[in-house]
Amino acid sequence: MPDIPSHHLIHGTLTDYLTGESLVDTDDERIRQKLSRFLVEEKGYSKEDLEPRRKIETLFAKVFVVSKIELVARIDGLPLMIIRYGPGSLVTRERPTLAAARVLEPDRIIPRAVITNGRDAEILDTGSGKVIATGLAGIPDRAELATLTLAPLTALTEGRREKELRILNAYDVEICCAGGPCALPGAEEG
Repeated sequence: MPDIPSHHLIHGTLTDYLTGESLVDTDDERIRQKLSRFLVEEKGYSKEDLEPRRKIETLFAKVFVVSKIELVARIDGLPLMIIRYGPGSLVTRERPTLAAARVLEPDRIIPRAVITNGRDAEILDTGSGKVIATGLAGIPDRAELATLTLAPLTALTEGRREKELRILNAYDVEICCAGGPCALPGAEEG
């Protein structure tokens, strides 16, 4: 296997729009920053409503996977929507996005899940699993999302939770362009 220090083009560093942290500047990170800015400047969220870079770690059949959630939108501290990013087709990413929204918080299902490639989006009702809107414009604004605080969903049973974690593990395992598991050892990003 060739000695490849990274599988993403790194442009340097950038400042995170929400937190002010210094992050590795990749094409994917630029899209994530654009999403954060869109939610604040066009959808009415405050920076404090948005929690970036959550992760879910799973281990099944000796396969360890870190699933990324780009943003969790909270209203009055209650998590009501997750946003996941992935380049390419959205339909193939619907199921793991639903699984992530169902297990991220141990005491409740997060009612809305969004999968986006930065150009398009699908907004999913986590309870039913159905696509309820499409396009970036279809992402609920803060006022619309706040209406979901009236009927928060309860947690999954332990058996159902494990099934959702297994789904997340199976869908999110990565084999990168270098032919092995991601992230590459010693890479700045992953």
